[in-house]
Amino acid sequence: MDNHTAGAEPGPEEGRGTPVGRRLVLGMLGLGAAGVGVGGAVQGRLDSILASVSAKDPTGVTGLLPGGGGFRFYSVSDSIPHRGESDYRLTVGGLVDRPASYRLADLRALPQTRLVRDVQCVTGWRVPGTAFSGVRLSTLLDAAGVKSPGAAVHFTCFDGVYTESLTLAQARRSDMLVALTMNDKPVTAAHGGPVRLYAAPMYFYKSAKWLSGITVTEKVERGYWEQYGYDVDGWVGKSNGRHDAPTS
Repeated sequence: MDNHTAGAEPGPEEGRGTPVGRRLVLGMLGLGAAGVGVGGAVQGRLDSILASVSAKDPTGVTGLLPGGGGFRFYSVSDSIPHRGESDYRLTVGGLVDRPASYRLADLRALPQTRLVRDVQCVTGWRVPGTAFSGVRLSTLLDAAGVKSPGAAVHFTCFDGVYTESLTLAQARRSDMLVALTMNDKPVTAAHGGPVRLYAAPMYFYKSAKWLSGITVTEKVERGYWEQYGYDVDGWVGKSNGRHDAPTS
């Protein structure tokens, strides 16, 4: 599940907003079908439309519609936030020696890693062979210098709602990215851009969208969906009572 609005892992029962009418749902079905086989730019616009409407749909009906490349749209926040070159910042702080603030250009200038893995939602759907590229989370942690007794990393997002956490050992894995691209295109706002977390071996709710803050803490602080009962350790096939094939 892709946490917040686009491709969100959680069940639609947590949606908010006003009901979506039958006519609009039928129109959405048409948009979903139109998204099959179109170019990346068109698909990005369709994703934004689908995600914007689903953000106001408490029924969960729009969550059944296909997004770009097989992703599903659910909702936990009221709208899709946007940041760009001029106003995006990613802060790294907490128990570190050298707090930092990164612009998009700063993140692009760092060494980039590309991973191609299946994306697995805890609700059951899977999108095979999805490419994410970005900066290894460990690179940012090393640059900041983790202090003792730092043992976990807490993530905040500029939607003002979503949070996530990893242990420090998990965060230092080579398959944990601060992602700037998805399928070799900039991550769209609908999919959590311009910067999102990508936790490749974990269910997609761990891959926080609209990432804005990385804070080193003494212990794991439960993220948004963990407060509703999801496992803190969201390993694909080894948590949440599921037996899905590993994604990496």
